[in-house]
This record gives sequence, structure tokens and C-alpha cells, in this order.
Amino acid sequence: MKLFFNIVFALLFTSVVASCSSSDNNPEPIPAYPQYGTPFANMPKKEDAIIYQVNLRAFSQAGTLKGVQDKLDYIQELGVNVIYLMPIYPVGIMRSAGGMGSPYSVMDYKAVSTEFGTLEDLRVLVEEAHKKNMAVILDWVANHTSWDNGWVNSHPEWYQKDSSGNIIIPPGTNYNDVAQLDFNNVKMKKAMIDAMSYWVYNANIDGFRCDYADAVPQNFWSEATTALGKIKNQDILMLAEGKRMNHFTSGFDFTFGFEYFGALKKVFNESKPATVIQDANALEYANNYDNSQRIVRYTTNHDVNLTDGTPLELFGGKKGSIATFVVAAYMKSIPMIYNAQEIGYAKRIDYFTKNPIDWSTADANMLAEYKKIIAFRNSSSAIKTGIYKGFSSDAVSAFTMETSTDKVLVLANLTGLTTKYIVPAALTTTAWKDAFTGAATTVTADITLQPYQYLVLKN
Repeated sequence: MKLFFNIVFALLFTSVVASCSSSDNNPEPIPAYPQYGTPFANMPKKEDAIIYQVNLRAFSQAGTLKGVQDKLDYIQELGVNVIYLMPIYPVGIMRSAGGMGSPYSVMDYKAVSTEFGTLEDLRVLVEEAHKKNMAVILDWVANHTSWDNGWVNSHPEWYQKDSSGNIIIPPGTNYNDVAQLDFNNVKMKKAMIDAMSYWVYNANIDGFRCDYADAVPQNFWSEATTALGKIKNQDILMLAEGKRMNHFTSGFDFTFGFEYFGALKKVFNESKPATVIQDANALEYANNYDNSQRIVRYTTNHDVNLTDGTPLELFGGKKGSIATFVVAAYMKSIPMIYNAQEIGYAKRIDYFTKNPIDWSTADANMLAEYKKIIAFRNSSSAIKTGIYKGFSSDAVSAFTMETSTDKVLVLANLTGLTTKYIVPAALTTTAWKDAFTGAATTVTADITLQPYQYLVLKN
């Protein structure tokens, strides 16, 4: 979603207009394409997902799919098992000042932009990622198209219009570079699902991150996830960039932790207590609750990196941003990493332009810390599937994640001051070990934590 603009809440569509033609009510079945490649044998379970967001324009000097392929070993060594590619499609001609256009203004849903390479480049990238036990998901923009998308001229009836018959931009926004699709039109929905299916068949991709998902009606997502799930003999991963409670019932595996990210910022930027983070966690799961489901949490992504700042800007520099990542990655969540945050990259990344990351600036110690944090999550059933319980204080985000056989305690000082944390009595009687070293650790009635220090203990 293009947070480059100031967003007013978009109008949500909740019903299908009953005045469709008889042909619209009985559309032809979506055609099947020959399946390219074979199903990914080691598809990660949804609770095991570690998502790495790749901004193609920034990830490599070339800014191409081949540039991503060349760094697959690096991504794998980080501990990632899901690569999420930002939109790969040709971009509409309407450009921002001095920019190359938003990748979320899609001109052709069934093409790879020459900016990024070819369909064959995508196929090779997916094949090589699969060999390294990593799934690949594509960013999908269902709500709107560019103004020069072929659908505008060939099927203007597929778009919403104003009282004068003019196609409109998404309601409640100033997204002037895109045209709003009409999800009351059954033929448009069929074409959209066909386009999504195209990539599963023709590039063997493993799912989608669905942009601006709250603005698209539930019935479309239900139809899309059902159709996509039938294509290959494997599960697909579906991430809604949205917070509606019905996304899970529509077939999505994950929703987005918008409120959670906002709570993290409040702790650092408004001196709010760390308890607001566990409050946000409770609120998000009250709206999206099923204990087998998880919400994607992040300390940055392409939107907030550009508009709000890097993790270093927002969360107390390198030490503070690492402590915040631990909380976001371990508190009943699926962690998502935006390319280069793991190396302490200090520059904001403008995704409207070609803006290559300078990987030579990598902080090796920070990268090692990220690898350690991710490796423990990958090994811990408690972090991945456990029951959450919060014990936060004003300064310290504190919580446990617990299964019947495994328990983890996380303590993270989210302030730049040395602080004393009073440990709940129930947590002092457990025989704890340091989660990263295995060393026995005694937890007393109070623990002193240095600025931005975090502890992760297991039993």
C-alpha cells in the first residue's frame, strides 16, 4: 500500500450488486495453464515462516531478479524461508516527480517488467530458491490498476465510476496514479483470479502478499484463495496487508500488525510504557483470533521505511532496533524483515526510484545478532506455536511463550536507561537457560537490564 500518500481509510465493499447480467452470473471456468516446474517439496508450514521482503529496485546494483538470485545464499544464511518480492509487473506511465512510478500501479498483471528481467529470470529465481528450501511469494495489487492498464480501454465496465461515468481513484485516498476496480463485476473478478493463477502455473510461485487487502471484499478473497489452493499439490502462503478479522476465514494465513508497529513507535517516540505493546498484541488478536493463526510483525517495511524512518531512526539506534526486533519477532508473531535492516542500514529507501543498497556498509555484528535471533526462533516450538502471556513493565517488554513441553521468557529493556525489572514470583522458580548459549541462568526477584539489553531464556 502506497503510504507515500496521506491515507484516509478506504471504503470497504461488503456486498455484490444483484444486477449482474445472466452471463456474469454464470462465467466460464477459469482456464488452467500447463504447470511449470514441480511443487515445492519443502514448503514451510505457516507457523514456521520467516519472511524477507525484497525491494527489487534496491536489493542489488542491477535492480533485477537476477540480482536477487545472486544473493540467495545470503538470504538463506540469515535463516529465512519465505522470500517476498515487491511487485514485478510493468508500471503505469503516471510517474511521481523525478521517480520511476509506483510498483503498486500495475499496467499488466501477466508480465514481468523489463526493468526487472524476464519470466525466465523469475522461473530460475524460484527454482534456485526452492533448492535452498525457500518459498517465493509475489506482491499482488488487486484493488486498482494503472490508468494505462489494458483493462481500462478494453473493459471500462470493470472499474468504479462517478455519477458522470468517469473512472475514479480509490475512494477516500489521493492515489491519483491508479484506477479503482469494481468488485461487483463478476467477469473482472474472474480475470483477476486468472491473472493470479497465471503466476502459480507459469512461474511455480508459492503464494501472495496481497496489497491493500482491507479495501477488497471478502467474497473475492475467498474465491481467489480457493482457486489458487487447487492448483498445486501443496499449501500456498497468503498474507493480507490488512487487519480485518474475516481475512482468516477467507483463506489467508497471516494478517498485518499495523497497530503493533504503531505501539512500538509510541514507546520510543512518545515515551509510552512498554505495556502498550502487549495491549496492541491483545487488540490485534481480539480482532483476528485463532490460536493457530499468526499476525505478521515488523520493525520496518517499504512503506514505513520511507515515510516514518529506518529502524535505527525510530527505535534507538542499532541496539534499540535489535531489542525491538526481538520483541516483534517473538511475541506471538510471524517476523518480516525488510532488505538491509539486518545490516543496520541507515538510509531510507525510496521505492519510487532505483535506489541500490550499499551492502558494503554492513555491520557484521548486527548481522550476526539477527542470525542468532532468527535461528532460535526457527528452533523453538514455544515461540512458533506457544501460548502468550504478558508481564511488561513501563520500561521492559516482558512475556512468555509456552507449549506443553517448551517455555521461553523474553525480557527487553526498550529504554536508553539502566532499569530494574521486578520479576513475577512465578517466573523465578523455573530452571532457566540462556536461549542462545544454553548456560544455566538464575532468575532472581529483580533483574537489572542495561540500556536496550534483552534476555531470552528457555527451560
